[in-house]
Amino acid sequence: MEGVIINFRGSHKTQYDNQMIIKIESINSKEEAQKLVQKKVVWITSSGKEITGVIKKEHGNKGAVRATFEKGLPGQSLGTKVKVV
Repeated sequence: MEGVIINFRGSHKTQYDNQMIIKIESINSKEEAQKLVQKKVVWITSSGKEITGVIKKEHGNKGAVRATFEKGLPGQSLGTKVKVV
């Protein structure tokens, strides 16, 4: 299953670099997104290194999820694909 990194989690004052909002392709409701909690997410850098994270919670009512990564992701990761394992 694949998803797209939409944005960092945060407000206009605070930004959490290791927490990302991800939209999964086939998930369109909050109830479907709840089934993905505790699944692993993998983002692959341009150099081939893998950064893993875990889906912690759903985000909003349209099926987006919040994932926490082991280290902060760079700004280049916005709009790129991730794999849900």
